[in-house]
Amino acid sequence: MGETELRCGLRQLPRELEPPTDLWPGIAARLAPSRRRTWPWLAGLALAASLVLALGLSLPALAPTASADVALLEREADALTREYQVALDQLAGAPLPALVEHDLATLDQSAVDIRRALVDDPDAVYLLEQLRRTYARRLSLTQRAAMG
Repeated sequence: MGETELRCGLRQLPRELEPPTDLWPGIAARLAPSRRRTWPWLAGLALAASLVLALGLSLPALAPTASADVALLEREADALTREYQVALDQLAGAPLPALVEHDLATLDQSAVDIRRALVDDPDAVYLLEQLRRTYARRLSLTQRAAMG
């Protein structure tokens, strides 16, 4: 078939073609059973992660200076740890693959080490940000592992 014949055949096709019936009810019926499974703890995790993020975003207001209020840093670290624990508790029932257990343990140990370093050097504001990032990585890895 040549190009001229093909163009002629294309011109003979109707410009618009209406379906013989309304297709939407059939499409909707097929979509309904395929809804994704939801996890009841996912909403709690999202809320806890939002709180951790909000706290993390408020940390830059603490300018890293040598005269940083030690008590304030300790309260911030404690609050960060509490928010992290709440978020982690939301995932307590989620099954986690054994492959990530070592990585989770490493992140947990890093958080413990950072908290010790904060006790040893309470003026080290950068450690608070490092703690926040470690907690965020731990939550992210746990969430990804739990969701498959």
